[in-house]
Amino acid sequence: MSHEMIVLVMFLGMMVLMATGQRVFGMIGFIAVATALLLWGDGAAAMGFNASIKLLNWYPLLTLPMFVFMGYMLSESGIANDLYSMLHVWTGRLRGGLAIGTILLMVLISAMNGLSVAGMAIGCSIAMPEMLKRNYDRRMVSGVIQAGSSLGILVPPSVVFVLYGMIARQPVGQLWLAGVVPGLLMAALFLIYVVVRCRLQPELAPLASEDSMKISLREKLRLLSAGMIPLVIMFIVIGLFLFGITSLVESSAVGALASLLVAWGRRRLTKTVLHNTVRQTLNISAMFMWIIMAALAFGAVFDGLGAVKAIEGLFLNQWGLSPWHVIILMQLSFVIMGMFLDDTAMLVIVAPLYVPLVNAMGFSLVWFGVLYTITCQIAYITPPFGYNLFLMKAMAPKDFPLKDIYASIIPFSALMFLTIVLIMIFPEIALWLPEKFMVK
Repeated sequence: MSHEMIVLVMFLGMMVLMATGQRVFGMIGFIAVATALLLWGDGAAAMGFNASIKLLNWYPLLTLPMFVFMGYMLSESGIANDLYSMLHVWTGRLRGGLAIGTILLMVLISAMNGLSVAGMAIGCSIAMPEMLKRNYDRRMVSGVIQAGSSLGILVPPSVVFVLYGMIARQPVGQLWLAGVVPGLLMAALFLIYVVVRCRLQPELAPLASEDSMKISLREKLRLLSAGMIPLVIMFIVIGLFLFGITSLVESSAVGALASLLVAWGRRRLTKTVLHNTVRQTLNISAMFMWIIMAALAFGAVFDGLGAVKAIEGLFLNQWGLSPWHVIILMQLSFVIMGMFLDDTAMLVIVAPLYVPLVNAMGFSLVWFGVLYTITCQIAYITPPFGYNLFLMKAMAPKDFPLKDIYASIIPFSALMFLTIVLIMIFPEIALWLPEKFMVK
């Protein structure tokens, strides 16, 4: 059997096993080890182990549980809720103000947690009832929450970038910086769309009632100070790292400790809050670590087969595709896979092929990481099987029709595609900050 056929059988076997609903890391790791044993005998049993043990030597991975803990502590303690109260009071008199505030809230919450799911959960539980109560259009509500939460994984500290950095062997600090400008660019496009759309169709976003806006200046300042606490923590964490005062791991520890002290200082550090935060942190951290271990084992088998060179020769030599054509095909594959898999599973499956190929074609792996992240978020909200679409349906009121959820993301998906096109045409959008600071 040729190496190309072996690779194809590996992928098909993995997809079949995933269809059974078993854990992603278990299926990927099993295929990797089973293939190694069949090809190279008993001695290959250590191949997957030797690859996965690299995980324990990767010091920056300690940032993962720290940042996840920080995000869940701010969320579970209700400190993140203060952000929405602040945004509601300070943007309520603006047409579409709650929608604008919600996008900003989703960015901040998802960024604090490093996962878009956290933004979705808080958006649906806090922002959605408030906007529906004020007669906002349902499609506008759904689109704003889904699009806003997707921005979080581009803004540091992003857990997805930590995972990509581990698999692609790229500095996490540079990946974080690379996501800042694209994230802000996409947020600006979303905000411009909401403002223009609400001006053209005022019925989509009624102004807040005068009664709800009758708040004293003293109360407004109190809400402002409470809502700014999570922002201050984020700026301290990122600032300490960028200015070289602390290492990446030390910055994550500062963020975790700061969130704990703030929750304690505001008398919200209850036994339930601490239990839920620790449990969620353990669940997320363990999931990511198992996935990375499976990915490294899978990649080791690919390297042994020479599959990367074979795919490179197929695309560039036999098919005659240009490097840009290959990049576009990769983005399309992310969109298709994202209808069925989450971003971590996608990265684990394609990283052994895509990352070396992108590097061989002369593209920046940091730049490609930004493209991958944005494309994954487009896949998450792409009908008919986008992951976030069903998450929104599960969290929304029962009378919220699925067709409205589908329709709500069309304009925001178009803006995401526009962002990808701009980053491909002007790579400096993603690479300017990393090159300026040269974070290692």
